[in-house]
Amino acid sequence: MSSARGGGSGLRLLHFHRPQFDVSKTSIPELTPESRRCIQTLAAYRPPKSPLKYPKSRSAAVLVALFVGRMGDLYVLLSRRASSLRSYAGDTALPGGKWEPRDRSIEKTARREAYEEIGLPEDYKKVPLLCILEPFLARNQLIVTPVVVLILDKTLRPILNKAEVTALFSHPLGSFLRSEPPFPLEQEMLELKYHTYTDVESNTIPGKVRMHNFLTGREAGGTKPIFGLTAAILIEVATIGYGREPDFDPYAPGQPTMQQRIAHALRYDPVFRDAERAEGIDPDKTPDPSSLVESRTRKRRRQGGISLLLPAKL
Repeated sequence: MSSARGGGSGLRLLHFHRPQFDVSKTSIPELTPESRRCIQTLAAYRPPKSPLKYPKSRSAAVLVALFVGRMGDLYVLLSRRASSLRSYAGDTALPGGKWEPRDRSIEKTARREAYEEIGLPEDYKKVPLLCILEPFLARNQLIVTPVVVLILDKTLRPILNKAEVTALFSHPLGSFLRSEPPFPLEQEMLELKYHTYTDVESNTIPGKVRMHNFLTGREAGGTKPIFGLTAAILIEVATIGYGREPDFDPYAPGQPTMQQRIAHALRYDPVFRDAERAEGIDPDKTPDPSSLVESRTRKRRRQGGISLLLPAKL
């Protein structure tokens, strides 16, 4: 994917090369059957073509870095942001940040940021790409694209940039589909629910948006729960990968789709409109949000149903 297209074409975040990760040539003997299917489904996933054009200056990416745990289950790396940061200080987050002109693609943005924040090498053999998902709208007026990778090299050790990250930990990917915790709760947290949500007014198109909250099991030590955008992204990754819906309703009644929310921001938000005009994009040509009838599950059921079997040696 070329992230810097000339003229007024803008940035089409979902135009990218097909992942080079070949499951048939990878040996991960400790994987559970469910983890095998999840990896294959993510590696085969292709997002639907988007009619929207995004200004590069308002684009960002996060890296959803998965790895295989001791029991063969999949985990995702999460970081605790430094308390000195100007935005999202102390939050539990995925590595990531804004697109920069030196980035050849939105995947490059995610990998670069992960290297700068936690020292994860930009090595496509040790950390192959699985897929790139559809973008999400962040409350700080950025369009954020999740890039999903798989860490194959278990000798890698984190190198934290203390100015941005104070701690790194992991969480089971499958636990973003369940209401029950994947760990025993500490005594002082027994009255707390592992998963909760709040329906809030959308900051763009009218309608309620469901904000999810998952405990990390580390709250007693000051780690914040996984919530908001990070939680929404991980619910999406888990739902696509495992091929099933959560045991809770991920959306508020009548919640506008993410594509509709992004289209509304591109058409009507002054920050986005100025950024679009600066890059030669006409914001008034953005499709009307009401014309975007993307399905609630973001078309994954139509594109899903992947029944391919993984090779026995994976």
